[in-house]
Amino acid sequence: MLKTAFKPKWIAALLGALIVATGFVLLSGWQFGSSTTEPPVKAEKTEVPVPLTEHVQPGTELLGTKADQIVTMQGHFLPDTEILVEKRVHEGQTGYWVISAFAVDGAPDDEAIAVVRGWEAEPNDPPATPEGQFTITGRLIPPEGPVLQRDVREPYYAAVSSAQLANTWDLPLYSGFVSIHELANDAGPVTEPGLSHIFVGTQPQEATVNWLNVFYGIEWVVFAGFAFFLWYRLVRDDYQRELDELAEQGAAEHRRGQEPTGQDASEDHSSSGPHGTSQNH
Repeated sequence: MLKTAFKPKWIAALLGALIVATGFVLLSGWQFGSSTTEPPVKAEKTEVPVPLTEHVQPGTELLGTKADQIVTMQGHFLPDTEILVEKRVHEGQTGYWVISAFAVDGAPDDEAIAVVRGWEAEPNDPPATPEGQFTITGRLIPPEGPVLQRDVREPYYAAVSSAQLANTWDLPLYSGFVSIHELANDAGPVTEPGLSHIFVGTQPQEATVNWLNVFYGIEWVVFAGFAFFLWYRLVRDDYQRELDELAEQGAAEHRRGQEPTGQDASEDHSSSGPHGTSQNH
């Protein structure tokens, strides 16, 4: 069979199977590489505060590599921008976030950003925005999708949507919002009566596995093995045909060796009588 495998056509077929199998292995590696999802940014980076004006620019989409970052900013709250956002959980209780617009010092065109000032259990009238200059340290969070079926008669919102708030406040806003971890002025940290500060932690840092990609990776490995198996079966079938042909040739030669020649037949006929017996004189 080895001699059959060294035929030029089967060597070429083996090279073709090798190329196909290599492609399948590469696809398998890609599937296995895609099966594990790492967090966009590690906590070692997101927990180091950076200035908001240096981290993102207004009018640009807040990508996953920029979100969840602890940022700092200075500025002042814009009056009469306080709103409530419903169904927010704090220490096991469902309540409301108090949101206000915060004008950021150093923003290119005096843009503001929505900030979560705190949490309250009941939908009371939110406290008025504090006056004066403040420094805010908090986590930058991607904007939520707007809820289009909101009842405008309700005093609270269902989502923190930058686009929706920009229309409500008629202000140019940064994309996303900041949850206040620390609010301070020249005198030190500031606490607003009636509001509980919230702390938004980092996104899960564990790598997640997509088992569907793993199964696809295994399938590509099987396909690579099948390419070589198909080549082996084709060579084996060719080898078996050669053995069958040799066997048929041997059988034909054997049959020809057993048949009497013409000269032998005539001698037998002359030495026999009319009844097939020898004539004695």
